Amino acid sequence: MSSQATQAKGVAASRRRLIGHVTSDKMDKTVVVETVRLKMDPVYKKYVRVRRRYQAHDEQNQYRVGDRVEIVEHRPVSRNKRWRVTRLIDRPATELG
Repeated sequence: MSSQATQAKGVAASRRRLIGHVTSDKMDKTVVVETVRLKMDPVYKKYVRVRRRYQAHDEQNQYRVGDRVEIVEHRPVSRNKRWRVTRLIDRPATELG
């Protein structure tokens, strides 16, 4: 294997992956994904929910609000988009009628 191939493989392996819920799909080829993590408060020593919102690239406009998705770091696609949606983890059931 060439050195370029191993470097490229190492770069792809080091990209951060996050799991979150789609909160907005109103933009074209873009979804807003909200991730939640627990962080300990330094003063009160309690765990606090920290929410963070990322704009992620969705090439086929296939993800909808409520979907649980995985996003991965990506080269800058636009001014605010530095993430790309890689896969759908869970889609909530919809009611008919």
